[in-house]
Formats: sequence, structure tokens, C-alpha cells
Amino acid sequence: MMKPLRDAQGLYAGPIVDAHHHFWDLSLDKHPWLRGSEDPKLARNCLPDDYLRDTAGYDIVASVHVEANWDPADPLGEIAWLDGLERPKGIAARYVGHADLAGPDVERVLEAMAAHDRVAGIRQITSRHPDKTKSAVADRHRMADPAWRRGMTVLDRLGLSFDMLISPWQMDDALDLARAFPGVKFALNHCGSPFDRTGDGMAYWSAGLHSLAQAPNVVLKVSDLVAYDPEWTHSSLRDVLLTCLDAFGPDRCMLASDHPVVTRFASFWQTYETFRVTYADLGDGDLFNMFACNAIRFYDIPEIPLEEKNS
Repeated sequence: MMKPLRDAQGLYAGPIVDAHHHFWDLSLDKHPWLRGSEDPKLARNCLPDDYLRDTAGYDIVASVHVEANWDPADPLGEIAWLDGLERPKGIAARYVGHADLAGPDVERVLEAMAAHDRVAGIRQITSRHPDKTKSAVADRHRMADPAWRRGMTVLDRLGLSFDMLISPWQMDDALDLARAFPGVKFALNHCGSPFDRTGDGMAYWSAGLHSLAQAPNVVLKVSDLVAYDPEWTHSSLRDVLLTCLDAFGPDRCMLASDHPVVTRFASFWQTYETFRVTYADLGDGDLFNMFACNAIRFYDIPEIPLEEKNS
């Protein structure tokens, strides 16, 4: 018999699948973006014991490790390193690896990823911001590039999912991509990256989010709420959370931390308490889906069989 899904305050207290977090070991020097970082929240190792310490008090039954910008010349090295980490069953139960979909060896890399029993999908960051200093790629239309889409064809053939980290200015391309590959499951990362916090900027982001939600093969990761809102308030976070829910609904939203990146501006506790309070009015089934089951289904996590869950 499962424990009650709510605590005495009526807030969700059931099992959690954290659909997006990262591990890294700086001594390996495998993460170029972290070299010389002066941010104390990032310039530290994040290994399973660190994650378990920061998530203490929550019933984390499973989690998904997403590629952490490991050396792109050695994408399979991150997978081998993850395999060697000691951690409880369920933690990093699934991996989202990295591959350059336009790379000359993309087929070899994707086939190796697909052959690994923990790799569920791939992420290649394609975010393009009008301010070049905030962009991950130079080409706003990277997802429309024929060479890049040839890699997506291989990913589709192999049955891997794709995590999208894009900007609101790329929602049209993302929708076109999702429609061009209806057999691929896409996960839009970090609430669709609401960069521009002005009224017009948030309206533009919201419209793009609702547009992309037209594609039934896209789900939304409601994650790292503070990445684009470092001076956040509960009100500002609530507005984003409710917009995400309105666009994608409770069956297509996965809650996630983006630990340890999120700790630059908020703790794991602040993140999940915001989820619990903001979504408290939802029914038990919807909460259960958002906090756990949607991620289990999307990433096919067998360690947590759905038939054992509360219906």
C-alpha cells in the first residue's frame, strides 16, 4: 500500500521522479564551460552523495541525468563515467546523452547510445538568443538545417527521444521539427526558456509555448524556474508555472530540478516547495503524473513499474 499522496497541509507528498539533473566531477576536466568558473554554486563537484544531501526530505524514487556539456569530442565518455558512479537504485536511472546531429560520426554515436540500456534520449543545445552572448549556437534556424535533420532521422530510426533547449524565438522551428518527426518524443527543457521578463516578452513566450503544445509528441519539462528569473518572487514563479500547465496540461508536464545549476538562485527545497504550493489545487492523479508518472512514461523507467502505483 502506497503512502498518502498528500501531507497534513494538503500538499503533494508522494514519490518524485526528478526528470532533469546533472552530475560532474571537476577533477576530470571534462566540462569546458565550468573551467575557471567563479560561481561557487557551479565550481564544485556534484556527485550522487551531493545530490542526495540536497534532496533530503523528499521521496526521490528515480531521476534522469541529462548531459552536462561534457567534452563534445567524447560524448560516450560521459556515459561510461556515469556507469561507474555508485548511487542508490533509481538515481540516474536513465541518461540523456549528447550527440552532434550534424556531426560526421553521428550514426556511430547514436547507435552506441541506443545500445546502452540506460540511455533513453539525446540532447543537443540549440538555443539562439538575439543577444549573441546568450546564445549556444550562431544559427537561429539550426533545427531546420538539412544536415542536422539527417541526424534526427537516425535518432528517429533508433527510437531515442530528444530534449530541446531552445529560446522563445525558435518555437516555430521547434513546432516544424516536431511535426516533421511525429515518431520522435520531444521534451522542451526549462519551461521553454522565458528569457525576456518584460510584459511583452512573457506574452511572446506564452504564445510560443501554447503554439508548440499543438504537437502531441512534445512534452514540457517544468524545470529550473529561476534560470531566467534570478530575482524571483513566489508570484513570478507562480505565473510561469500556471502558464506551463495551461499550455501543456497535467499529462504533458514533467517536474524537474536542473540540480545543481538551479542552486545558483534557488535550492532544491525552494524549487519543489514552489511546485507543491502552486499546484496544490490539482487532483491527486494530476499531481502524481506531474511529479512522477509522466517522467516514468517518457523515459521508460522500469525501476518504478507503473502498475505498482496508486491509480
